[in-house]
Amino acid sequence: MLEINDLKASYDGAEVLAGIDLDLLRGDTLAIIGESGAGKTTLGLALMGLLEGRVSGRILLDGKDLTALDEGGLQKVRGKDMAMVFQNVEDALDPLMTISSQIEEAILAHRERGDPDVVGDRVDGLLRSVGLGQEKGRSFPHQLSGGEKQRVLIAMALANDPQVLILDEPTASLDAVTKADIVQLLRERIREKIVLVITHDLSTAAKLAERMAVLYAGRIVELGETRDLLENPRHPYTRGLIRSSPNMTTTKDLQGIPGRMVHGVPGCPFSERCTQRIERCGKEVPPLSKVGDRMIACHRGGIVPLLELEDLRTKFDKFAAVDGVDLTLFEGETIALVGESGSGKTTLAKTVIGLFDHAQGEIRLEGEPLRRRDRDFYRRVQMIYQNPKESISHRMTVLDAVIEPLLVQKVGSAAERIEIAKKSLEEVELPSDDAFLKKYPHQISGGEAQRVAIARALVLNPKLLIADEPTSSLDASVQAKILKLLLDLQEKRGLAILFITHDIALARKVSDRMAVMLKGKIVEEGATSEVTASPVHPYTMRLLDVAPNPAPTRGGRETGKAGSEIWAVSEAPLLRAREI
Repeated sequence: MLEINDLKASYDGAEVLAGIDLDLLRGDTLAIIGESGAGKTTLGLALMGLLEGRVSGRILLDGKDLTALDEGGLQKVRGKDMAMVFQNVEDALDPLMTISSQIEEAILAHRERGDPDVVGDRVDGLLRSVGLGQEKGRSFPHQLSGGEKQRVLIAMALANDPQVLILDEPTASLDAVTKADIVQLLRERIREKIVLVITHDLSTAAKLAERMAVLYAGRIVELGETRDLLENPRHPYTRGLIRSSPNMTTTKDLQGIPGRMVHGVPGCPFSERCTQRIERCGKEVPPLSKVGDRMIACHRGGIVPLLELEDLRTKFDKFAAVDGVDLTLFEGETIALVGESGSGKTTLAKTVIGLFDHAQGEIRLEGEPLRRRDRDFYRRVQMIYQNPKESISHRMTVLDAVIEPLLVQKVGSAAERIEIAKKSLEEVELPSDDAFLKKYPHQISGGEAQRVAIARALVLNPKLLIADEPTSSLDASVQAKILKLLLDLQEKRGLAILFITHDIALARKVSDRMAVMLKGKIVEEGATSEVTASPVHPYTMRLLDVAPNPAPTRGGRETGKAGSEIWAVSEAPLLRAREI
């Protein structure tokens, strides 16, 4: 058993690890993920007793405290009970020694020199076990490829069958094919060991480790089962890492994390970059606590719900345009509400914003039931309409249109309001000079008008943006720019977006989750990548069939039919809804 208790490490007084607690049993595999500088490699080196800095806390291996051992005692543990595959293969191999000699040296460091044939057989067996032959053993490091060198390091680490194996970026800088081979090799060789996989590569972590710990500025901020954590991140930092990591199942365009990592800040280390921070976050360090099936270090218990709709119904006379909708939108995420015209999408949006009254159900904003739409509500929630002319009066100049919400909310002085409006226009990549500010809607293009509408919606810095077909009337190039703009603003501001569209191909590029709406009901809901890759409801399948696709049809379901058969299945129960 490996127990790590309150492990701290510092270089020249700068704290890099700020109190790590982990328990690992034989057969456990744990991935340590995080950005560069999070402390991942420092953790591995501290466990091995190789850190050139100050280490405190306890590292217990089968009850023996490794931090209490002197260098001689540590040398007996390294390579025998605990071994590490180092990140930089060029630094880990001696250029003047053959591969066989280096593996032999690792074996003899913990054995008395005996029969050379026995040691040679052990070396040959290790080379074969990692997919290398005797001829590679006679080679020098410079004669091997990167993947072959990585296999040599694995053979050296396994030379004495250690209990604990630490893999530091085991697939870094390898091509995809070689990476797959190394991952498969490791999966076969690490069984029945305690394994720590230190990596920034989420795909490698997912294939090697059953559990995952997310490290930020020397602290674990989330810990849980690998698959659950990747499919449903609950800490804002974890979600940011996943959004910025490319993989073949990702449908939404990549997004980064604003700001940069800083060690030693008061309170939560992620608070300066977090879009849901509260005052407490800058003062107190959140403990790593159990929240459901996860361990999370967050004063708010992880990513919080922003908008919750429960059994929402909106009626016109006796017709239910929105018919019992349940939907939760989390802070900083985008849900695409998809369906054809008349399915109830815009009615739902206008019910939330307050243009229509709901006949039944409840709307909660930040956990509080929504009783009325006052000034505070419109500070927090804004809407972009399909046609910018709906939200911009033709009698108003660009400046007047963007400033109006500030006037209504009585924000700042006249000069301050002008500066805020200019910054909002610049943020949506529009000019802020006097000539543009004095223009009227008919004097600007459709794309510019939509950007003005977005600037107007964002000038109060809302938490929730409802975007109702915001690009449907724009050409493809302008549409792409507007969508990229919305994603960039979400990244910078932490906006939650309810994105309404009839175009499922567009929805998959901008949304984290997707809800498919038909006849006032949500008939399928889930992660966008899952809904678009494996649709369950016939209506979702139909929407995917008729989605824009410039490639010629090569079989599959026939497209272009009338939609009458879809309405016949609209009474089916909601599919793929899951608790987030």
